[in-house]
Amino acid sequence: MTGAMALQKLVTISSESIARAKRVAKPLRKILFFSLADETILPKRALALSIEPGQLSIIYGSRFFSRIKVKGARTSPFEEGKYPSPANVASALTLARNDLRALGSEITLSIPKAWAVARWAELPITVKENLTDVISYELDRLTPFNSENAFYDFRILGEDDRKLSIMLIAAKADLIKPYLEAIKEKGITVDRVTTSPSAIATLCSRGQTNQNIIFANVGAAGYEVGLVVDSLLTSFCAGSIDANDGSSSLDAVVEEINRCAATAKRGGTPRLMLCTGEEGLGKQLKGMLPSAVGVFEDIDATFALPQEFGRISPVAAGSMLESLWPQAKGFNLLQKGRREEPATPVIFTLVLVIALVALGILYVVAPLRVEEKRLEEIERRVAAIRGEVKKVEALKKEVDALESEVSTVNGFKKDKPMTLQILKELTAILPKSAWLTRVRVTDTTVEIEGYAAAATELLPKLEASPYLRKVEFASPTFRDVRLNSDRFVIKMEIEVPGKEAEGKIGQ
Repeated sequence: MTGAMALQKLVTISSESIARAKRVAKPLRKILFFSLADETILPKRALALSIEPGQLSIIYGSRFFSRIKVKGARTSPFEEGKYPSPANVASALTLARNDLRALGSEITLSIPKAWAVARWAELPITVKENLTDVISYELDRLTPFNSENAFYDFRILGEDDRKLSIMLIAAKADLIKPYLEAIKEKGITVDRVTTSPSAIATLCSRGQTNQNIIFANVGAAGYEVGLVVDSLLTSFCAGSIDANDGSSSLDAVVEEINRCAATAKRGGTPRLMLCTGEEGLGKQLKGMLPSAVGVFEDIDATFALPQEFGRISPVAAGSMLESLWPQAKGFNLLQKGRREEPATPVIFTLVLVIALVALGILYVVAPLRVEEKRLEEIERRVAAIRGEVKKVEALKKEVDALESEVSTVNGFKKDKPMTLQILKELTAILPKSAWLTRVRVTDTTVEIEGYAAAATELLPKLEASPYLRKVEFASPTFRDVRLNSDRFVIKMEIEVPGKEAEGKIGQ
């Protein structure tokens, strides 16, 4: 077997081992970090209302053991083409909440696309850690609003080493606050505010998380077309429809569908979901669709409603899903981009750890006592020799100090050998009646200063030295009466002697 074959076999075995370990670890991790608030066991109820032109759609649903069920729906018609007033919305919501017995449910309000603006932006990757604050600060640049007078939310669409791509949806607070306040006056608090494209995208993503989906919500009041990638709404647009203009009025819808199909990230044919409030518009649109997209029938097929409820708005259904489906990636404008990451549940892990600790204590009680006795004996011995250790440490410190001094002297002797010879020569030449107060030695000169009984007697002695020449007084001498000596300053030049003189001085 060659080295390459052996290496390939080793890589294969390692890959298989890692894959098996992951398969074993995945269910184990679910057990260890299982939460009592997990969607598989925690029931939840949600009531969603959708403000639409000419009507208000309300749907009530619940979740239990991951199963989402519709428990009731209401549709309240209003003046055609107009949106219901805050008072009408609050009254309709209160009535439906009581009729459907939805007290304690999470309330989601879906606003029309016309009330919100969407922006796509690219930001430096360095702002990721403080992205929420950056969006708040830059909101007036990205949208017509600022963070004080707007409700908004954003999602990260993608990122690389240099930049972040985000999608931002914002709505003017003055449009939404009257509805929130009117509902609050009825004793009800709205938990979420979403938009119709976000709700439809969530509805389309249910059960289709690994596909690129194009949705088209077409009705007499207008159309909404969007692209959903990995359950996340990445782009959308809206416009009006002229029902009397025939197929030409749907050209804009087909054009937007083609644009979304061209920008789909993954290969293959994107799945198209249609929602047509009027059967005639639906047939016309299906006949105009290109072969590049596959039609997934009507969007209602993705969310089966009981027959007694009739046809409910897909926006209301998607708004309800955003509350009940944990994997939903919708927009909540009340959050203003702030999301709290749920803490990792550790209840079963904690119970298991406590049990293991208890068993460990029982297992080590007896050996621990033995080890304690051994430790006491070791401490007694250490205490007995602690004094000797301190003496050794003191001696070691003295040795280190002496070695440092010797090293300093040797270094000086090595770096300045002539200086030592000069000092030694001066010591030998000068009489005992003379003493020096200062000696300055350079590479070429020597200057001494001090006192002597007769300063003039020093010059011949210094001239006689093989190391010195040109000996002379650097300044006039004077008699110090108190010391009865001459004070002198003598300077001279250094002369490197021959080997014979060097040998003589060395003796």
